Amino acid sequence: MKMRSKASAVAVTAALAVVVSACGGGGGGSKSTSGSGNDAKPSSKYNAGVTEIINPSEKTGGTLHMGMPGDFDSVDPGDMYYGYAWNFARLYTRALTMFKPVPGEEGLQLVGDLAEGLGTPSDGGKTWTYKLRKGVKFEDGTPVTSKDVKYGVARSLDKDILPSGPTYFNDWLDVGSYTGPYKMKGKLDDFKAIETPDDQTIVFHLKKAYGGFDYFAMLPQTAPVPEAKDTGSKYKEHPVASGPYMFKAHELTKRIELVKNPNWDAATDPNRKQLNDSIEVLLGQNEDDLDQRLLSGKIDVKVNSTGVAANARKTVLTDEKVKQYADSAPIDRTWFTNINGDVPPFDNIHCRKAVLYATDRSAIQGAYGGPDAGGDVALSLMPAKMTGYQKIDPYGVEANPTGDITKAKEELAACGQPNGFSTTISFRNERSAEKQTAEALQQSLSRVGIKLELKGFPQGDYFKLYAGKPDFAKKNGLGLMVYGWGADYPEGFGFFQQIVDSRVIRPAGNTNLGVKDPKIDELIDQAAGETDASKRNAIWAAVDKEVMESAFILPYVWAHGLFYRPPTLKNVFVSQNWGMYEFLTLSTQ
Repeated sequence: MKMRSKASAVAVTAALAVVVSACGGGGGGSKSTSGSGNDAKPSSKYNAGVTEIINPSEKTGGTLHMGMPGDFDSVDPGDMYYGYAWNFARLYTRALTMFKPVPGEEGLQLVGDLAEGLGTPSDGGKTWTYKLRKGVKFEDGTPVTSKDVKYGVARSLDKDILPSGPTYFNDWLDVGSYTGPYKMKGKLDDFKAIETPDDQTIVFHLKKAYGGFDYFAMLPQTAPVPEAKDTGSKYKEHPVASGPYMFKAHELTKRIELVKNPNWDAATDPNRKQLNDSIEVLLGQNEDDLDQRLLSGKIDVKVNSTGVAANARKTVLTDEKVKQYADSAPIDRTWFTNINGDVPPFDNIHCRKAVLYATDRSAIQGAYGGPDAGGDVALSLMPAKMTGYQKIDPYGVEANPTGDITKAKEELAACGQPNGFSTTISFRNERSAEKQTAEALQQSLSRVGIKLELKGFPQGDYFKLYAGKPDFAKKNGLGLMVYGWGADYPEGFGFFQQIVDSRVIRPAGNTNLGVKDPKIDELIDQAAGETDASKRNAIWAAVDKEVMESAFILPYVWAHGLFYRPPTLKNVFVSQNWGMYEFLTLSTQ
């Protein structure tokens, strides 16, 4: 299916996708409900939320209760990369463009958000111009201008202060020597890559043409930030709202409370409504406890991109009274483990290939919920639902999903480690499936003498301080790093570039955890500049093939998510873009 785009050098073709490249509490953490999934009378059906709005309602009032295991990587729009953080951020910020918040494939359509519409390209697709809507204000009543958007993008360039978030603007804007407002304070006018000829107009200048720039404009990095209110790395404590809600409280790692933004005007925002009086998010929750609270109706929404965990999954899939309130569908996300070439003996391709042959992918599939709710065994990195996917199976996974021990031993001999070796595998503590994945890998790789030491790290800092920090990963011998990725936006570039392009690797906050292959970099450049959709898709298929050949990534599951919606939750549906429930529309009245 072709995505909507402006006439430009590149016509962007898209498929269903999910954004990736995620026990303290506060007052009001529990609530009463008219019924739980176990007790309520049948009024829904399994997977109904994949294609339609469940419990539509225009009523206002009440509090939407959300909870999540762990914490956001950040709630600063310039410093976030988890898909659920991007989904959540739209409650209090407005980017230039956004995906239409509706169910089905229409939800893959880009529309204007802070901007009146999509961008107007010129100079062969190297220049993009947007007109801002009039009347938009920050929470303190001051008008939002194009300079606030320029400043928001400018600050996101500084990966020392704001290490998370994609590097698209760093890589594609013609930034010259400009390094951001923290290092070049008071010199925003020196940032020539973005011009603001008046308060409603913003113009982006790229190094080279890219017809998919409207997708970049969707990133939370384009949310306006008032320079006078910017506190750098502390801005996450209270981002200044331009959306329908604003921060009333933010107890880091514990809770967030959003309340209505009195200066949000529905007349300037055709994509949002202000149905809830407040929204509360409990952070740092034990995942199994959180799932039980969700199933019993004590919270309304679980904030993550994977749905309920293993223990709750069994209940959801086996109890029909509960299952009717659940949704599962294949999404454009792959669960995988990075193999770190900076950590010996993985600097040898044959040692990397030994891991790919030895892995029991069916065991890992079980950790994510099995074929019914977790996903399909992955034959390569590119999800099978992506436009341009071409089936390849270089490691014979379809025939041997539990692994090929003979081939693995051959590769170990070829890399000079016939008896195996020891290394460390990392995972995110709050994600039970990732720990189970590490344990499954520990067991399956031991069959060929590869011994794994398991180390878990907090998900909020996994990329800033641990797996995504090359020096730390190398020093601490993180040879294997459990991970997963969904497309930033539904096109091959939005899936591959931030996880396999070696040129995006930086000192910290990485989502490419060590793929360094010049052939891949060349193919990415070819695809980005290709105007013919069929030819471009063929190049993305070639990227997939080269990724598998270089063996820096071990893919094992093409994901499904299993999400539960309490029967009292209103306006619920699975966003085809986010691959989870659309947060913007949810309410309880």
